Parts: sequence; structure tokens; C-alpha cells
Amino acid sequence: MIKTALVTGAARGIGLATTKLFLEEGWQVVMVDRDKPALDEASSGLESVHALVADVSIPKQVETMVANALACFGQINALVNNAGVADFGPIAETDFARWRTVMETNLDGVFLCTQAAIEALKTSKGAIVNIASISGLRASTLRVAYGTSKAAVIQLTLQQAVELGEFGVRANVVAPGPVRTKLAMAVHSQDIIDAYHDAIPLNRYGSEREIAEAIVFLCSDRASYITGQCIAADGGFEATGIGLPALRP
Repeated sequence: MIKTALVTGAARGIGLATTKLFLEEGWQVVMVDRDKPALDEASSGLESVHALVADVSIPKQVETMVANALACFGQINALVNNAGVADFGPIAETDFARWRTVMETNLDGVFLCTQAAIEALKTSKGAIVNIASISGLRASTLRVAYGTSKAAVIQLTLQQAVELGEFGVRANVVAPGPVRTKLAMAVHSQDIIDAYHDAIPLNRYGSEREIAEAIVFLCSDRASYITGQCIAADGGFEATGIGLPALRP
């Protein structure tokens, strides 16, 4: 039987790259995003996909999303919690509303999607891959909400791995380092780009495809004895220290 992956934040970036790699490997994919025009464009022309518009921070929408995914493909073998928001700013300028906006998607969304899909994943003895960030492993400036949300995702993944392992469900987390996305390249100054290149042992940004390779591997049978792990797909960035002068306010 063809396996099914549910990928949130699938309309662009790492989520879209992951969707395409799943398809290359013979999976079918439920693509989820709250941006309908972007999702329609991303899913157009792709075979073996089912596109669903949903906001992962809203419980009712998440429940409906999972129900629709099961109605379409009958099973969920892998859940990739990729949807997230990147909101950077100094601690003093991060009010509670800004904090909650980040937490609602980056942390609550991972919790809600996993809770909604647990029974389906138990049935399939499936896999969960949550997308955190190198910012959840090492501190940096301007990331009080974002970095904290991603650190919490890493701990949440460990809880999932410990509790769900007896049902044959694996849970792992991928923590990307700097990735050459269109958004990153639009907002990173040349000084920031140069600083990242200097600080990363591989001397470059990663690609969306490289992050997708780690995600799809962890969802596959090739990773059948791997659970409760955090894979930093970061070119060695985590090993180099804390903070970059070019990223300070």
C-alpha cells in the first residue's frame, strides 16, 4: 500500500521541498497550509497530493484537517509538523501578543496536529518529524520568542518519543541551520551572509532539499530504530559557539 505523509506549511520552502521528495520516493502527500493562493499554486500539477487549507493553531481546523486527510487517503504514515512563523525582534519589543503569535503556530500547532493524528499514527505505526531550528539549540539575539518556541518543540518531541514508542510510533526533530530560502535571501544583508559563511564549518547556507532529505529519511523505514533524536541539519553551525556580531541589534 502506498504510504501517506501529512506535511504542514507545505506551500513553500522546506515544506514544499519535503512534499516533492516524498513524491519522488513513491509516497502520497496531504499538503496543508493556511495560505490558500500559495497552496493552490504549489500543489498545481503535482500528482498524488491532496491540498488542504488549515491553520494549525486552531484546534477545530486541525481536527477537520486530519479527518479530511484520512477520508482522502485512508491512513497517515508520517506527520511532518513544519508550519511555523519567524518573528525576530529585541526582548524589550516583544510584547505578549507578539509572543503568542509565535507560540500559537510554532509550538501549539505541533502539539495540536500530533494530538489529532495520534490514533492514525498508532494504527500505521507511523513517524512524526517536527521541524525546530538551530535557534532552539543555541541562543542568539532577536529570537526570544522564536528560539524559545523551537527549543520547546525539541522537548515536546522527546515527550512524544517516550510516550508513543510502545505503540510503534517514532518521533524525531530536525533543526535546520541557515537555509537559502527566498525569504532569507531577501532579508539577510551581505554582512549577515558573510558572517554565517564564516561561522558555519561547511561555509555555506543549506538548501531546502538538504533539509527535506533529513526529514524524509526520518519518516522512512530506513530510520526504523531512530526515535527521540534531534538532527541539526546545519552545516556544523551548532558546534561553533553562540551568537554572531552581525546579528546583534
